[in-house]
Amino acid sequence: MAEPNSQEQLKVTYKTASYDDDGQRLDNYLARVLKGVPRSMIYRILRRGEVRVNKGRVSPSYKLKAGDEIRIPPVRVSSGPVTIPSSNLHLVQDLKNRILFENELLIVVDKPAGLAAHGGSGIEFGLIEAMRALYPQETFLELAHRLDRETSGALIIAKRRSALRNLHEQFRNRVVKKRYLTLVPGKWDRKVNLVNAPLVRNELRSGERMVEVNFKEGAPSSTGYDIVESFGDTATLMAAMPHTGRTHQIRVHSAYVKHAVGGDDKYGDKAFNAYLKSLGMHRMFLHAFRVSFIDPATNRVQKVEAPLPSELEAVLEVLRSQQ
Repeated sequence: MAEPNSQEQLKVTYKTASYDDDGQRLDNYLARVLKGVPRSMIYRILRRGEVRVNKGRVSPSYKLKAGDEIRIPPVRVSSGPVTIPSSNLHLVQDLKNRILFENELLIVVDKPAGLAAHGGSGIEFGLIEAMRALYPQETFLELAHRLDRETSGALIIAKRRSALRNLHEQFRNRVVKKRYLTLVPGKWDRKVNLVNAPLVRNELRSGERMVEVNFKEGAPSSTGYDIVESFGDTATLMAAMPHTGRTHQIRVHSAYVKHAVGGDDKYGDKAFNAYLKSLGMHRMFLHAFRVSFIDPATNRVQKVEAPLPSELEAVLEVLRSQQ
C-alpha cells in the first residue's frame, strides 16, 4: 500500500455528512472516502471505537444524516487504483461476463455463489471491491441491496449517489420486485402461497448471526411463494418473492413451513442436503432469478433476469430423469 502523500493523512480528520450522504451506511461511507483502505481495516477501526459520529460510538450499519460530524482516525490511504489480491483475480475477470444490464446510472450483475457482496469481518474481498477494480474509471460504485454469500443472482449496483438514493426509496416503498428460485424438500402444499412470520436477528456467542421467527419481538416479514415444478414427494422447485427485506428471510420462512432451502447448512434439512450432495450439488439452492425496478435513467420499469446456474440446472435434470 502506498505511503501517505502528506503528514495530514496521519492526523485525525473530521468530515461533515452532506445531503448526498444522507441515508448511507457508515461502513460504506468510509469505504468510499478511504479509497485504498481494506474493508478489514475499516471494520477494525469501527470495532475499536476510533470512528465517532457526533462524538459517539456507532455501529457499522449506522445510517448517516446530513450534518453528522464524522471523526476519522489516521489511516494510510493509497492514492493509486484498487489493488486486486492475486487470489481473487479470477473473480474479477469472471464478473466481466456476468454483467446483465448497464447504463450510465447503474449495473446489474449476476453474483456467483460463494462470493460475498462486500468485504468485511474475515472477508478480504467481495463483489463490490471486485467491481471497483473492474471499473476504475467510476468514482462511485455502491451496492443498492445485498445477497447472502451463498446466494447467486441479480444484484444492483449504483454508479451515482442520486441513483442509489432513488433505488433505496424504491426498496422502502416496495417498488422493487425480486423473484428467487429455490429447491425445497417434499411436496409443497398449494394452499401455502404466503408466509407472514415476524423475524428477529440474534447474535450467538460465536459471533454467528441467526434469524428466527418471533411473534412477540420480531419485525413484520412476508414472503410469497409459487410452485414452479414438482418432483413428486422428493422436492419442489419454488419461486419466492420477498415482500420485506429481512436478513435470511426466504431461508427462515421456508424452514418455518418445513420446506427449508436445499443446501442451506444453517437452517436446512440435513437429510435433504445430504441427498443433494449425492447428486453433485455443493452449494445452497437459492438464486435471485429476476429483479424489476424503475430505471432512474429512463423512469421506466426495467426487468432483469439472471439465468439459473448450470450446477443448479444439473440437479433439476437429475430429478426430472427420476420421475
